[in-house]
Amino acid sequence: MEFEYKPRKVCPSRIYFELDGDNVKNVHFKGGCNGNLKAISKLIEGWPAQKVIDTLSGNTCGRKPTSCADQLAKALTAALEKREEE
Repeated sequence: MEFEYKPRKVCPSRIYFELDGDNVKNVHFKGGCNGNLKAISKLIEGWPAQKVIDTLSGNTCGRKPTSCADQLAKALTAALEKREEE
């Protein structure tokens, strides 16, 4: 199942990803720090969504109260909630 998320207070304008069962696949960010975001995407490929959420939630960037990684965790949380509603 494919998802799109509009992050807040970070550089990327969108986060795209798929959930294959409970596993995260094909994460792509539109904008942001290209190298770092590609690395995050590669590292979490195939991980259970909850593990990604637990690992990345609360991560901050400089003085910002969030980060791209934290926004990805929020995106995954929203996707899991949406999937449960269906």
